[in-house]
Amino acid sequence: MSTRKRQGILAAGNFIVDRIKRINVYPAENMLATIDDETRSNGGGPYNVLKDLAAMGAGYPLVAAGRIGEDADGEWIRRDCQEHGIDAAGLAGDAEHPTSYTEVMTVRDTGRRTFFHRRGASARFNGAGVNFSDSQARIFHLAYLMLLDELDAFAPDGRTHASHLLERASDAGHITSIDIVSTEHLRFREIVLSALPYTDHLLINEVEASRVLARALDPASPADLLSAACDLLKCGVRVAVVLHTEHGAVSARADGNRTSQGAVAVPRNFIRGANGAGDAFAAGYLHAMHENQPPAAALALAVCTAAACLADPSPSAGLQGVEACLELGRLYGFSTFPME
Repeated sequence: MSTRKRQGILAAGNFIVDRIKRINVYPAENMLATIDDETRSNGGGPYNVLKDLAAMGAGYPLVAAGRIGEDADGEWIRRDCQEHGIDAAGLAGDAEHPTSYTEVMTVRDTGRRTFFHRRGASARFNGAGVNFSDSQARIFHLAYLMLLDELDAFAPDGRTHASHLLERASDAGHITSIDIVSTEHLRFREIVLSALPYTDHLLINEVEASRVLARALDPASPADLLSAACDLLKCGVRVAVVLHTEHGAVSARADGNRTSQGAVAVPRNFIRGANGAGDAFAAGYLHAMHENQPPAAALALAVCTAAACLADPSPSAGLQGVEACLELGRLYGFSTFPME
């Protein structure tokens, strides 16, 4: 089936409950911080992206695939998906491992986050139950590499199981995209490089890119980021490498297109938290790709959806309809982020 006739986004990987605590300051070891308030929300790349797309009013199917515990958190995820029009039939139950969860510490005045993660059932997700043959989705989005233990593991042929899952998706006619989590991993570079030849769109930040390329990157330099994106293209990415930072984003495509876009210049008092901003960026970009928008429009929407995310400490409650997100760019303007 042609990808042009397909509709929808199938997002797979980490389905996590985020327990978000807004604190007055991040304390030094052995010191105390005050928790101002706390909430429970969606967490994990695919879950956040699907919730964001639902809030944006995406008019196509949103489908989840992953592994959750047979516990209260798992039931909460199923109900939450149902309430937001997300097909959760692909979320397998796990009686032996708890639903993955993260304690998110968000500093009140800066929005900076620190994460304490219980890997749980998501780490056992291996993709075996994903039926690509019956899927009508146009895009298959996999996240987060480095937190999916079974998919991050290497098969006897020397490739990761994630690379095989992406190959299955691609062979079935899906556009593939991946995201990575910023974490320490002894085989970080090898795991990513294994997946790239089966990836159409790589969506990562400068920290993750620097670990793949084994060199430091300047998050405020579009030229540096574009050079890195081009080097990642050479590693096998088939369509586009997109790098995003707090200053803006760049896109390098296999067809030679090079694009940069400054972040929305929201005022400091607009920011309630940055939790999920990278996934909101991915949701905006993937929506634009689904709707066949050009690279410049995709980056513009992506920085606007990322900005909308900043309005709330949780990953998705700040998201609005597509036009409302774009209005943030018109209202506040964009940071200067030229390629040269």
